[in-house]
Amino acid sequence: MIVIVDYGLGNLGSIRNMLRKLGYEATVSASHAEIGSAKKLILPGVGAFDTGMIRLHESGLVDVLAERALGDRIPVLGICLGAQLMTRRSDEGVEPGLGWLAADTVRMEFEGLAGRWPLPNIGWRDVHAHNGYALLAGYDDQPRFYFVHSYAMRPDDPSILASTSSYGHEFACGLTRDNLHAAQYHPEKSHSFGMRFLRNFAELD
Repeated sequence: MIVIVDYGLGNLGSIRNMLRKLGYEATVSASHAEIGSAKKLILPGVGAFDTGMIRLHESGLVDVLAERALGDRIPVLGICLGAQLMTRRSDEGVEPGLGWLAADTVRMEFEGLAGRWPLPNIGWRDVHAHNGYALLAGYDDQPRFYFVHSYAMRPDDPSILASTSSYGHEFACGLTRDNLHAAQYHPEKSHSFGMRFLRNFAELD
């Protein structure tokens, strides 16, 4: 069972429906019991960093998520805000993040670059895999994903870089460490490219 964590933010139904269309059992839940028995977890999110962390704490989910992610080491996928919450902190707020990945979330800056680069970055962008990233394997065409964001993850170490994209300049749009996967883009809004990505996640051991 894949559990999509419900803390009140994110495209929960869209993710569940795409997984079910692909033939995988998925449920949306905030239940400690269901999260505790999940084979995989997806941490979605749309909105502000502090709101996300406050909602997680208010839901009492921080400890059980850490136990599954860091203790049991089941596969966990963070999407958009959910990915950013896996870092230590964000320029967007003052609340500490989950700190599962050695990275910070920073506001995208374009000083000195020619052209106009309004935020948020909205639209389809090419995504390039790094370090042989498993969730971006098996594509026949250059994968393109849908983005909506003004902040991006900045890893301490390039060894955890999973993917990059470009908007004014190249930026990290995916991080990974062991069982942890963080994607700034929205696979649930990215048609066949997103379906391949979620299938790869669902098939992880």
